[in-house]
Amino acid sequence: MTAPLYSVPVRKIDGTDTSLADYQGSVLLVVNVASKCGLTPQYDALEKVYKTYHAKGFEVLGFPANNFAGQEPGSDAEIQEFCTTKFEVDFPLFSKISVAGEDRHPLYQELISAHPQRVNKPDSPLKKVLDERGLSPKSETDVLWNFEKFLVSRDGKVVGRFAPDITPDDPVLTGAIEKELTA
Repeated sequence: MTAPLYSVPVRKIDGTDTSLADYQGSVLLVVNVASKCGLTPQYDALEKVYKTYHAKGFEVLGFPANNFAGQEPGSDAEIQEFCTTKFEVDFPLFSKISVAGEDRHPLYQELISAHPQRVNKPDSPLKKVLDERGLSPKSETDVLWNFEKFLVSRDGKVVGRFAPDITPDDPVLTGAIEKELTA
């Protein structure tokens, strides 16, 4: 039986229609990304983790989203140019989607439904700032902010969810990636 995640239609940043079935058999890190966020420098760490583990069957999949304080205002072409020129991103990027609210993309509906709880950074300064500014999500299961990460096993099961301020190279996340790659 094919995992439901693989059947969700998505669009690559170049406009090509596809699905996550193209990545079936790989360990996936699905990340909602943004170009004008304080966490945007995570593109460097995402690319490093991608290069470190790619040959072992690992993919980072970046989904630009403009749900949080308008921090991804660009078109797909502008986003792609920014990511490739500023951060030399080589991992797959997809068309901008919504990851929160009434128009949440079916991919994120599936990810959140499969793994409603995120691993949070202890004493997270990000969570504190979002709470203070009234920017926290309505529900604990909603995506917290840009750069939240979902880890998907080779068989399409969502096995981890990590808060935006847990960086891609944090041992908590790299340890989970390594565990899935050897499973």
